[in-house]
Amino acid sequence: MPFETANDRIDHPDADGCNRSTGDGVLRGMRVDPTFEAFVERESTALLRIAYLLTNDRGHAEDLLQVALLRTARRWTTAQEAPEAYVRKILLNLSRDRIRWLTRRVRERPLAFAQHSVAAVASHDHQVAERRQVLEALARLPVKQRQVVVLRFFEDRSVEQTSELLDMPPGTVKSHTSRALARLRELLADNENTHLARARHD
Repeated sequence: MPFETANDRIDHPDADGCNRSTGDGVLRGMRVDPTFEAFVERESTALLRIAYLLTNDRGHAEDLLQVALLRTARRWTTAQEAPEAYVRKILLNLSRDRIRWLTRRVRERPLAFAQHSVAAVASHDHQVAERRQVLEALARLPVKQRQVVVLRFFEDRSVEQTSELLDMPPGTVKSHTSRALARLRELLADNENTHLARARHD
């Protein structure tokens, strides 16, 4: 799926009147405002982490982030007032659209989780195993519950901030949080029981 087209190119003059073009990263070839470049350099790692938590797939996370940054670049005059919130809202909307799209097609078989999990690259210790279980359980939540959990607990957002980002009443945020945590406890307990059963069998 191509994300860069002629319409995606944005020209912004430097102080000397010349236009700049990014040389690397997801916006390679685009002409952007230097303040936008600085924002991407500063926040891209954190934004990719959010996209990954929302999708549980490194490749899809990178695609979503690229689209979100392209859209933000096109609206930078408006977005620069609160760029973190602007990009996060786009990522949340894109993740919802992705879930709807996946339900209309045969789901791709994911690669082994360890290939996508940054936490599992260097180690296979107990802490990594626990993190993997949490992320796998998170991926099994309904999309709205997953978004609430990511914002509330991985992003450490307040109920009010989460409500604003999701365009959702605070009461609904709380109810989704409660249901999501209850479901996560169930999934993690089932996972633990499965591991114990396998250990006894071995």
